[in-house]
Amino acid sequence: MMFRTRVLSGFAVAAAFAAGLTGCAGEGELVVDQGVGITAVLSSCPSVGIPDYTGDVTTFGGSGATTSANLDVSAAMTNLRSTCNEDGEKVYSEASFDVVALRTDTRGARSVTLPYFVTVLRGGTAVVTKRVGQVTLNFADGATRATASGKAASFVDRAAATLPEDIREKITRKRRAGDVDAALDPLADSDVKAAIARSRFEMLIGFQLTEDQLKYNATR
Repeated sequence: MMFRTRVLSGFAVAAAFAAGLTGCAGEGELVVDQGVGITAVLSSCPSVGIPDYTGDVTTFGGSGATTSANLDVSAAMTNLRSTCNEDGEKVYSEASFDVVALRTDTRGARSVTLPYFVTVLRGGTAVVTKRVGQVTLNFADGATRATASGKAASFVDRAAATLPEDIREKITRKRRAGDVDAALDPLADSDVKAAIARSRFEMLIGFQLTEDQLKYNATR
């Protein structure tokens, strides 16, 4: 359930999301397949993913030089998975992930705590909520590698994530040969597109990076 999108400084998330975005399917979802090239699955569950440049974090030694010789710890998020409960007025989503880290100096046992964010977007750009958590990695003496797990959760208002009935009717209405709009894709209608955008939510998870760390990830 992972997707990627660019993140700007100050956590301004850009609107363009890459393909491969998957939400959770369940009872009440809208499946459209009217034989005119329309296929859509709409669910009130938010899609879950890791934005571009935020799934990795690298720290450097005291000199601050961003060189391989000065590299201290590098970590990456992996194995992101999620569950969703659509039964109530609030749609509850929970995600878990693993963090794998490597260090260059293996002398002594060491704990490294890394902050991560969990944010909910509406319509691709509007930040609904944002929270910051922490994950701690424990390196054993002599070990180069450590792993840890983290969790994130969010609530989305079910009403806000549900298409209005008039929009659903526009999408699912049976069209017969000879109808003026028989060959038109209802998902291309501006009102339909706007309504779908308003009802789409994403839960994004990534490392809470400094400006320098974000720049390093974007340019390396």
